[in-house]
Amino acid sequence: MQDLLLEILYVMCGVVCFIAAYCAFFGKEQESRTGTSLFWFILGVIFAFGKYIPKNVVGLMILVLAALAAFKKVKVGRFSTSSAEFRERKAGEIGDKLFIPALAIAAAAFGVAQYTSLGGLVGLGIGAIAALLLSLVITKATLSEVGRESGRLLHQVGPSSILPQLLAALGALFNAAGVGDVISDGISAVFPSNNVVLGVVAYCVGMALFTMIMGNAFAAFAVITAGVGVPLVLNQGADPAIAAALAMTAGYCGTLMTPMAANFNIVSASILELKDKYMIIKKQIPVGIAMLVIHIILMLMLAF
Repeated sequence: MQDLLLEILYVMCGVVCFIAAYCAFFGKEQESRTGTSLFWFILGVIFAFGKYIPKNVVGLMILVLAALAAFKKVKVGRFSTSSAEFRERKAGEIGDKLFIPALAIAAAAFGVAQYTSLGGLVGLGIGAIAALLLSLVITKATLSEVGRESGRLLHQVGPSSILPQLLAALGALFNAAGVGDVISDGISAVFPSNNVVLGVVAYCVGMALFTMIMGNAFAAFAVITAGVGVPLVLNQGADPAIAAALAMTAGYCGTLMTPMAANFNIVSASILELKDKYMIIKKQIPVGIAMLVIHIILMLMLAF
């Protein structure tokens, strides 16, 4: 059941990509029409039919996506949208009810993950569908407007939308290739294995730095925990649950300080149309460093 629902959700993601490809190809005054439409079409095929395509072919398709993005052939399309006056009037009419769909996503994801065996990812998809239906009721928008605005948002996010998936895959690849063992050997040569303080510092800082490189704390966690956390922290008597939880959130401190976490830092800057795309990161760096120091202290106090 879980696999079937996930497959349906992936197909729906593919449909959104197809809409973005259609808008790019047939849109007026579209820059790089061919490259942009091809990018979103290929991504849609991977989402909708990737299960039935040989993995080597999917790999080649991903390389094409990377090439299109690298050579700046993917541009933001021009979409017809409502006037600023209309949006301001509707915002006044809807008011705080606009937050109901967003809250529905979180509520559905938590409920499905907590009280069923379907898992959090299915819950997130169900929450997204529920939010869409609530949005239609609250705003009285049409399905054609939903499709157009979905395509517009995907265009605005751009190729950065696939970065989290690529980085997560890269983390799994690093772990399978034994990068954790290499890091462990390097860390052991610098830090004494019986010094708890230095071990905790290496674990937390390593999580933050590797997250900054990978852009994803989940990808960093397996590598750094295997290479640093186990020999220098867990083997010294730390509570695995507490240490692992704090290590994961220490990685999130690195998320605040890296452009590789594109879905948090670069995409949001693009949506807000900021002139400096790194402005969000610059504002978050002091917070990220302060939180990282706090994580080190908490791990020393609570995990031992």
